[in-house]
Amino acid sequence: MTIIQEIHAWSKDLPAWQQDAIARLYVNRELLPQDLDDLFALAKSEAGIPDEDKREPKKLEDAEVAPPANPTRLVQILAVRELENVNALVPGGRLPIAEEGITAIYGENGAGKSGYSRVFKHACRARDRREPILPDARQDPKAAGPARATFESVVDGTPINYVWQHKAEPPEPLADISIFDTHCAQAYIDNHGDFAYVPYGLDILEGLVGVCNKLKARATQEKTVSAASDAGYAALVKEQTAVAKALNAIPGTTTREDIERLATLSPEEAERRTLLVKTLSEAEPKVKARALRQKSLRLKSLKERIDSAVDVLSNQKLAELRELIDKSNTAKKTAELAAQAFKDSPGLLPGTGDEEWKALFEAARAFATLSHEGHTFLALPDDSQCPLCQNPLGKDGVQRLAEFEAFVQGKVEQAAKTARTAAVNAFNVVKGATVKIALDDALTQELAELDAALLSACTAMEMGLVSRQTEVVQAAGGKLDWDTVAVLPDDPRAKLTETVGTLETQAKALEATADEKARAAMAAERLEFDARFSLNEVKKAVLEAITKHEHCAKLQKCIDGMDARGISRKSTELSRTLASKELADALNEELRRLKCHDLQVVMKPESPAGRTQFKLTLQLPGGGTPAAILSEGEQRAIAIASFLAEIKLGKGRGGVVFDDPVSSLDHRRRWEVAERLAAESLVRQVIVFTHDIYFLCILEQKAQELGAKLTTNYIRRTAAGFGAHSDELPFDVLGTKGRIGRLKQMLQAVQKAHKDGEEDTQRALTARTYGRLRLAWERGVEEVLFNGAIQRFGEGVSTQRLKEVTVSDDDYRAIDAGMTKSSKFEHDAAMGVGRLPVPHPDELSMDIENFESWRSAILKRNNDVRAARA
Repeated sequence: MTIIQEIHAWSKDLPAWQQDAIARLYVNRELLPQDLDDLFALAKSEAGIPDEDKREPKKLEDAEVAPPANPTRLVQILAVRELENVNALVPGGRLPIAEEGITAIYGENGAGKSGYSRVFKHACRARDRREPILPDARQDPKAAGPARATFESVVDGTPINYVWQHKAEPPEPLADISIFDTHCAQAYIDNHGDFAYVPYGLDILEGLVGVCNKLKARATQEKTVSAASDAGYAALVKEQTAVAKALNAIPGTTTREDIERLATLSPEEAERRTLLVKTLSEAEPKVKARALRQKSLRLKSLKERIDSAVDVLSNQKLAELRELIDKSNTAKKTAELAAQAFKDSPGLLPGTGDEEWKALFEAARAFATLSHEGHTFLALPDDSQCPLCQNPLGKDGVQRLAEFEAFVQGKVEQAAKTARTAAVNAFNVVKGATVKIALDDALTQELAELDAALLSACTAMEMGLVSRQTEVVQAAGGKLDWDTVAVLPDDPRAKLTETVGTLETQAKALEATADEKARAAMAAERLEFDARFSLNEVKKAVLEAITKHEHCAKLQKCIDGMDARGISRKSTELSRTLASKELADALNEELRRLKCHDLQVVMKPESPAGRTQFKLTLQLPGGGTPAAILSEGEQRAIAIASFLAEIKLGKGRGGVVFDDPVSSLDHRRRWEVAERLAAESLVRQVIVFTHDIYFLCILEQKAQELGAKLTTNYIRRTAAGFGAHSDELPFDVLGTKGRIGRLKQMLQAVQKAHKDGEEDTQRALTARTYGRLRLAWERGVEEVLFNGAIQRFGEGVSTQRLKEVTVSDDDYRAIDAGMTKSSKFEHDAAMGVGRLPVPHPDELSMDIENFESWRSAILKRNNDVRAARA
């Protein structure tokens, strides 16, 4: 299991925010301020401090960590093809890769190398995957699917294709391929000023310790700033009250709810506090108690008077009166209808049946008891005299009196009389009631002193009663609509009852003060109420203190969780088991092969501040620190050495991919890196992306010297997109043999233009071809004539190559003639001379053949000279 896998498995039991930190450190060794802000917010959130931005921790997923290389498996990449939605790379493109040796993929800046490199990083689970893989910016992002590619591979000799898709788990065998680029190099360069070497993976623990220390300092500072103060309520703490007990339990058992409860006085408690204040401050409590009880009696009497008045004019009584009057009126109308029918009987005098007639008839009935003693009114003899007119009654007269009696004694008439009597009685009760409540001056003064609002309510009630009585009388007489009768104002009786109770309570409390024990209890009760009242005034400060104490407790939980000792112990444990002398020896060997002779790895398996490291020291007489002496190129060489050392110890057989490995390297170190990569290609597949033509030439030379196979590919930008593959390298990169082949291709284009009669095209192509021929002559001097003994930007002079070299006058004349003619047609002619005639394609063909013949002759002569000088 690799160091990273050990750390990943161990980290799954860490707090979520530390797992997030490891995920970030896995990608980027140096975290940005925003990263630290995020991690601090996550750590506080785990301790119970809400995050306003609601950030969620992210963990390093298993699929992101490359499994250990399989030493029994050989994975080789043959091509990357069928690319989709990878930056602006040509859709469906294919990039071939040699199964063995070095595959050098050359492309100028902006040609698409980074797109291929990102695919390799994600598919092979490189640690650094910060650079995103985005779809072609020229396309609609909504229409683009995920990035995809197919890796043509050979696993242990068996061809197999692996389909990779962005953000999906990559094919496991591809993890055997190791990736190195600029960002990966940074993972090996210490950032503490001493350029200590940390084995790949342990730098994550070093970074985690640094994160913990930084966040711990931040949390400690925040805790200091957030410290609570009891200055706002310190006075209440000193008293012997429930409030003091609660305040002394902060921080501790006292909650916000406790403070809210204690600081809130109910209306009854507030009233009780007021009573206690007044009672305990009274000089003659018994006298005051008697006065209060007298006031209580007067208010009770007032309430009783209001009770009586309101009872008479209550809504119920008014409803009953209205109903009686309505019934009386209805009965009266019914009786009138019956009377009218009686009046309409034939033979009756006008007015018969009216009230006057009824009174006369009633008088006659009463008179009959005297005039006809011994006879009832309805059984008078036929020969008796009429009690009204005193004429003989006769049979008809007796019958007529009976009819009159039946009319007067009829049920309708009696019902009308009964209803009227009930209505009149009820009306007289209302009309004759005394509704004034006798608010004399003395009582008015008392009410004003006790409660001005209560006095106003009583006065309004009295006025309302009088007004209501008047309007009821008017409504009963038909002068006012019942529905417009004024309603009574707000009833003061409940308040009067409450006031009476208060007075009696006060009187009782005053009487109780005569008992010293009771007085002491009341004083203690008042102290509790006063403390609660005062607590309400400083409640905001108390709640703020509780909040700060809670916040500080959570911060302390954060601080405790940021202790880095456990991380340091894990780092030490891994260093003792995985960071062995074998690794130090391997790194020293790589430094030697890269000609970093002044550097040596000294193993120091210890963990200062959680950093288990192998320290690089400079073996120089004058001493000095690496930070002050090492150049950027030397640092890159150290990074490459570290990478190769760890690859070697990993025992894997998979290939390695280098993305611009010589960036920042000087000319001398490029030769060492090229030689080292050529040597590595004898052991495993090596893939190199580069934009450096010079490095490509060096790589070609070193591969030739070591007998390594070198395959060169060229990617460029085309109309179809970036990263288009071509087997043909740029002319500048080719040797003389390759340049001759390219010149012959250009000759064909010149011949076609001549055949088609395109003179301007022929002229331009001819000039360009002669320009390339001139470059071929220059390269021929370096490569062929001098047998590569002296090379431009070379690391030195290869004197052994002079063994094959000889220079004759014919060589000088051939080179001078070829260069002169090529330059003549490439450069602009003087204005006075005019345009030169375009050479015939046959002439151009002959000039190319002259160069090829010269090259062949020199190579043959070099072989002869070498044999002669052997």
